[in-house]
Amino acid sequence: MSDQEVLEGGAARDAINEAGRRTTARRHLEQREHFEEISPELGVLDESAFDDLLERQPDDALALLADLTGATDERLRHLARRLAGRVMVDVARTGGALRPGLGRLGSSPIDWAEGDIDVDRSLDALTTWRRGGPPDRDGLHVVHWHRPATSVCLLVDRSGSMGGDRLATAAVAASSVLYRVPDACSVVAFAEQSVAVVSQQEYRSPDDVVVDLLRLRGFGVTNLDLALRTAGAQLDRAPAGRRITVLLSDCRATTGVDPTGAALRLDELVVIAPAGDSADAESFAESVGARWATVDGPMSVPDAFADVLGR
Repeated sequence: MSDQEVLEGGAARDAINEAGRRTTARRHLEQREHFEEISPELGVLDESAFDDLLERQPDDALALLADLTGATDERLRHLARRLAGRVMVDVARTGGALRPGLGRLGSSPIDWAEGDIDVDRSLDALTTWRRGGPPDRDGLHVVHWHRPATSVCLLVDRSGSMGGDRLATAAVAASSVLYRVPDACSVVAFAEQSVAVVSQQEYRSPDDVVVDLLRLRGFGVTNLDLALRTAGAQLDRAPAGRRITVLLSDCRATTGVDPTGAALRLDELVVIAPAGDSADAESFAESVGARWATVDGPMSVPDAFADVLGR
């Protein structure tokens, strides 16, 4: 794989920033149902109205929020991204953590696990707090027991028309992976290229990963072979005994070579496709011996991932 095919680190950040330049004008967003409830005027996002919509119609609320993160209205875009980072992560938690089992002692960010404070990893944050500064939750870690290491690479298909519901589904999927295996996961968005939003053995804030993934709106053709080879390369870096690739896609490859060989070289592959548009994904999964499932909107993602990653 060439540097032009797979983008990581600074090159990935540049691609994400460039993708974020594509925005949607307010006049187009106004055509969306419930938009005027959430944003009654320029630069405004009514969080109370959003919370009400989230309670009544959660999938619609999450899809609308995902679209607002790409608004041309700079103030609205900023507010939507900040809210999305929190909300998508909260939704991911509803699927439950990994099932208990024999494990080892580990350390994770305080938002993702329960346990005693890891003083060594939290020393800077604790010192600042003790001196009267504001508590820095991102700097706090807890010690806990977790299962024997499982590494996951999530592949998110960003080709074609990816907005609203698909964007929100991808964001919740990324949050679900980061919640369950925070120290051993990668998230790769792919179309003609693969963009590593977070690489194996790299830690990024879940909120930041969500926001970056939402900036990578639908674009280009689908190189499924490249995506699967990228997952293999990411998981080769992981020390875990179990390596799972989760492919979030309809599996309609439109460029590149036949992806069958790349799929067969992976340790474990799970295909998750949109309900109502899963025929190609089912056929591909069965041809390579992969498990498959469907999701009917972003709210169905946590339970699907709890099943996939909890086995």
